[in-house]
Amino acid sequence: MPVTKKRIPERRCCGCGLNMPGKEMIRIVRTPEGAILIDETGKANGRGAYICRNAECISKAAKKDLLGRSLKAGVAASVYEELKERCSAD
Repeated sequence: MPVTKKRIPERRCCGCGLNMPGKEMIRIVRTPEGAILIDETGKANGRGAYICRNAECISKAAKKDLLGRSLKAGVAASVYEELKERCSAD
């Protein structure tokens, strides 16, 4: 019986559009209550969007409001600033 490889789920970045493993990206969630949060665990309830850990992708997403479109909600500038801080810390 052949051994099957475990499939690693890929997600599309909102900024650049590249597919990458979901664990390598940052997940942003719109909760059922309407709050926009950065999801540390990757398991929070709500509509999720993924973005690369790249400052250029975050800047592009902020300029064109790409996260807002994916989440179908307005994203505050403070969320983008927090994402940039996390990228510089990595």
